[in-house]
Amino acid sequence: MVLKDENRSNDGEQPLDLFLKIGLDERTAKNTVANNKVTANLTDVIHEAAVTDGCDRTIGNLLYTVATKFPANALVHRPTLLQYIVSSKIKTPAQLEAAFSFFATTGSENFKINEFEEACGVGVEVSIEDVERIVAELFEEQKNVILELRYRTNVGELFGHVRKRQPWADPKIVKKLIDTNLYSLLGERTAADDEKPKKKKEKPVKIEEHSIPVDAPPKPSEEELNPFSIFPSPEENYKVHTEVFFSDRPVLRACNSREILEKHLKATGGKVFTRFPPEPNGYLHIGHAKAMFIDFGLAKERGGCCYLRYDDTNPEAEKKEYIDHIEEIVSWMGWKPFKITYTSDYFQDLYELAVELIRRGHAYVDHQTPEEIKEYREKKMNSPWRDRPIAESLKLFDDMKRGMIEEGKATLRMKQDMQSDNYNMYDLIAYRIKFTPHPHAGDKWCIYPSYDYAHCIVDSLENITHSLCTLEFETRRASYYWLLDALGLYQPYVWEYSRLNVTNTVMSKRKLNRLVTAKWVDGWDDPRLMTLAGLRRRGVTSTSINAFVKGIGITRSDSSIIQLDRLEYHIREELNKEAPRTLVVLHPLKVVITNLEAGSVMDLDAKKWPDAQIDQSSVYKVPFSNVVYIEHSDFRMKDSKDYYGLAPGKSVLLRYAFPIKCTDVVIDDDKETILEVRAEYDPLKKSKPKGVLHWVAETSPGVDPLKVEVRLFDRLFLSENPAELDDWLGDLNPESKVVIKGAYSVPSLKDAAVGDRFQFERLGYFVVDKDSTTEKLIFNRTVTLRDSYNKAGK
Repeated sequence: MVLKDENRSNDGEQPLDLFLKIGLDERTAKNTVANNKVTANLTDVIHEAAVTDGCDRTIGNLLYTVATKFPANALVHRPTLLQYIVSSKIKTPAQLEAAFSFFATTGSENFKINEFEEACGVGVEVSIEDVERIVAELFEEQKNVILELRYRTNVGELFGHVRKRQPWADPKIVKKLIDTNLYSLLGERTAADDEKPKKKKEKPVKIEEHSIPVDAPPKPSEEELNPFSIFPSPEENYKVHTEVFFSDRPVLRACNSREILEKHLKATGGKVFTRFPPEPNGYLHIGHAKAMFIDFGLAKERGGCCYLRYDDTNPEAEKKEYIDHIEEIVSWMGWKPFKITYTSDYFQDLYELAVELIRRGHAYVDHQTPEEIKEYREKKMNSPWRDRPIAESLKLFDDMKRGMIEEGKATLRMKQDMQSDNYNMYDLIAYRIKFTPHPHAGDKWCIYPSYDYAHCIVDSLENITHSLCTLEFETRRASYYWLLDALGLYQPYVWEYSRLNVTNTVMSKRKLNRLVTAKWVDGWDDPRLMTLAGLRRRGVTSTSINAFVKGIGITRSDSSIIQLDRLEYHIREELNKEAPRTLVVLHPLKVVITNLEAGSVMDLDAKKWPDAQIDQSSVYKVPFSNVVYIEHSDFRMKDSKDYYGLAPGKSVLLRYAFPIKCTDVVIDDDKETILEVRAEYDPLKKSKPKGVLHWVAETSPGVDPLKVEVRLFDRLFLSENPAELDDWLGDLNPESKVVIKGAYSVPSLKDAAVGDRFQFERLGYFVVDKDSTTEKLIFNRTVTLRDSYNKAGK
């Protein structure tokens, strides 16, 4: 009852109803209700704006942004901003962002209205003609550069120039005009435009991750061509071992006796042995793709072996579903494990070694609570039970194993160095009690080893030569070697590398799990997630992911975050070569060709590949009749010299078909909605219009073309680094998924199967989704044809 009351607005109305009234789509509204903080903020904003009875959707979306992004230091001024929004004095996202910036530096003090209005562009009207003029001037200035670079021109930079000159222009109009001008100046994209640019020979320079441009990675250096060259060979590794075997109790590097090393060499035959050790507590994400590339890739490059080892020490978080997924996705990524093992396979060995550790005086049973352990570690204080007799710890540890001690009442801790400068040497926990069955080991055990205890020991037992992990584990290297040395076990070579961070997403399994379980997304394989299952469902290939990972290299620099655009570059590189072209119209506008007999249908040849010769394997048939459909956005009532779509009295070319000229327009009673366009076609193709449109046609009178559903996916988060935000869920992009149910396609797509990839001409790359049925095809957009993301984040 309490929750129900808290989820009502001040007048007793349910928040969901209130959010729908202001024009939020149902999914965004439901997601918002699931977040108590955003719900409270948005409810307050709606009441402050006095729109509890509803408002225009554009205004509602701006109010939603205010609720999630308004600077907290200036809440006293929020009602003023809302008045400007409701009155449409502030009506674009750019103006709203400017308002946020203004208030962020204003705080709670008073401000001058005229300065605020000037900062936000209030009253400034930017006509399409103004934008056309600015874009035309820009293209005239940059003409020589654009002609030289052609379609390698950085559209983001052009966009930035326009924004500097006219910050209040509609970005959608700007983008469309830039694309139109590019096409007008350069014509059709050619095969040469897709070739990698040839560069002059120069001395290889190591490229740091943050310095790589978005549109195309530079020529790789020798180190980047072979990223594994940074790792020592087995011979070099063993040389280090034999030189330092006699040193006493090493901490930060491997130190093996000759006897241990000889035993290791006999087991490995001198080969490289690595392991990929995921925890089966969730689905793998793109960061794991980098780990796989390094672990499996190094073994493959050196002619060695790589284990797939499930690090399954926490039965409460692990599921058979995750285990099955990991094995499947490793195979999909192109890697073949030498063996599949589980940490739980070694539970008996780990237990026996724990007993030995106690016998050697390096471990003890502790009764402190987690809170007490945390406090004592912070104060560098020894546990009261640290110096208990060895025999007593052995007896208590046996009691733990036999289930004689309650969960949470005892742990086994390693007796390390409580005065060390390294927090990870403060008597880490080796075993804890959990009366939880294990998904792989069953109910045999009620004590489970910790990661810090088990990981290094299993590395040793499996004779791993190179133990590779991400930089956050670097401080655990001391504990890793301390434990192996305390037990007299073989010590692998340990090396840490920077983890893979990508913009506009989260990589933490805890956050990913929150998104999935709270239904902010549609499961672990939601195409908006950077999980490998999500990327696969989105139509991304494993080879393009591996190319992306190889391109960023293996470094220890942990200060960079890779732009999502760079991954998209590799995706386009592959799909441009492999995805056949086809025609789909997302928002159909009916065009009736009046000089073509109704019911007559011509079968025309369309190319699957732009440069292919016309033969049976490279073409598909496109029906052409007197009723065709074009995109609504490709028609407008007012023509201009820089516009290449269809308009009254104007001609365009229907790709693979004929030129058509608009002769009449049927408009609804509201005098705005365009119901139908009428046109005449040029069967002899005498006219040569510059504009080329994609289209689909009826195959018989009165029967609509093949209807398909298209899902357009965008970045899941608005910010480049949402993980650093306190309210990271409030940063979710409400437009990250747009579903178009009434798109039309050519008939040849009716037999498309799940996983088939296509390029929808002028629209992007798409894949058939698993939700498709024989009655309805569903396509996911993998990536747009060219990047339209503003790198400035505006």
